[in-house]
Amino acid sequence: MAGKNESDVRLAVLIDADNISATYIKPMMLEIARYGNPTIKRIYGDWTKPQLGPWKQVLLDNAISPVQQFGYTSGKNATDSSLIIDAMDILYTEQVDGFCLVSSDSDFTRLATRLREAGKIVYGIGEKKTPTAFVAACDRFLFLEILAPKAKKDKRDSAKAPKSVGEAPSEGKNANAEPATGSAGGKDNADRVILDIDDVTYDLIAGSISDLADEDGWVFLGDLGNLINKKSPSFDSRNFGYPKMSKFMQSLGFVECERRTNEKNPQVKLFYVRNKEENSN
Repeated sequence: MAGKNESDVRLAVLIDADNISATYIKPMMLEIARYGNPTIKRIYGDWTKPQLGPWKQVLLDNAISPVQQFGYTSGKNATDSSLIIDAMDILYTEQVDGFCLVSSDSDFTRLATRLREAGKIVYGIGEKKTPTAFVAACDRFLFLEILAPKAKKDKRDSAKAPKSVGEAPSEGKNANAEPATGSAGGKDNADRVILDIDDVTYDLIAGSISDLADEDGWVFLGDLGNLINKKSPSFDSRNFGYPKMSKFMQSLGFVECERRTNEKNPQVKLFYVRNKEENSN
């Protein structure tokens, strides 16, 4: 989809209602709008089941078309099959540039792979429990937990409560990290801070910087983000408690950051990073 603006990129949003909670709908649709225009929005499930009741309240508000699929045989998920058939029909009609597959079910792994083989971009959206195989099959995978709206807190409570959602390590690869901030206390914090800076994350970031570095070791942050997402579709700075990639990079003790003025547009600042260890004298 090179050369297209996000508003021009047509997306088919296909949701597995049996596998996703309706509470995520608003932040999820706002997130999808960042990547393109959701021209097709369908949700699949057996709407005779009472557990899908919460979805019925939000479908009209978000212009999502429900697709009824009865469970013909106990133990068999007919909803998955219906979604897959529709995805292939949409693929061959060439109505969209990409797909958003909303599920935490590994059954859609082959579908994601097939859509990418056909030249379509695939965004996966699911919960943290999503199997690695489905995550890896997508161009980009987003965890629903980081999209959930933060709980609103009374100002007096937030003033008393600690603002750090996690303690930064006192030593190691993230020694200079500043703690991320978010809503104070409670289950919301536990859900939103998902990952630590482990060796795998360190190797991913440091290795990607080395792959793209110029002769002085510097890499434009936009290029770095694209490469990291190709290597690890589920990578997102929000998984670590930082809403912006630049803030996340500044928190890492092994990364040096620099803002530069854009010569063509002095009002725009360009963000560059490099590995400290490789460029220390």
